[in-house]
Amino acid sequence: MNYKTYSFRFAEEILNSKIDIRREIEEVIKTMDLGPGSRDYLNKEFKRIFTSKGWTSEVRLFEDSSDVMAKVDFLKGRVAIEVAFSHASFLGIDMLKFQVMSYSNPLLNKIDVGVYIVATSDFQRQHFPESGGSVTYEKVVNYLPHLRSAIQVPVWVIGLI
Repeated sequence: MNYKTYSFRFAEEILNSKIDIRREIEEVIKTMDLGPGSRDYLNKEFKRIFTSKGWTSEVRLFEDSSDVMAKVDFLKGRVAIEVAFSHASFLGIDMLKFQVMSYSNPLLNKIDVGVYIVATSDFQRQHFPESGGSVTYEKVVNYLPHLRSAIQVPVWVIGLI
């Protein structure tokens, strides 16, 4: 699968210092099988592949929380990944997850960078035509600069093409 990226707060440079993890993320995306093209299928495939490479899945932000919203999809080597094919209203929540897990919170200091994997608008129209209000690469790239004062953790946005 092809993709394009956007680096918020020098996320790409930070991932270059973790080059094995960056290459692993890129390899997973490049070799990803679209299958039937459903969001559910892609989420399951991402989980299958990332966990087979040693990524921990569904990592809780807070030790005492069973809230499904208080989890990130994958974590490894101080890099958190969220795969987002959900409604655009979750964009802020997803970015706050990264922020809470970052250095800005001494008690939860688990990540140096977040990776946000989303569909581009074209990919979404082609493969998920029923999901009109979903978050897209273009929406994320447009909104992140406006969140600069609230989201201080670097985020590498990957848009599936």
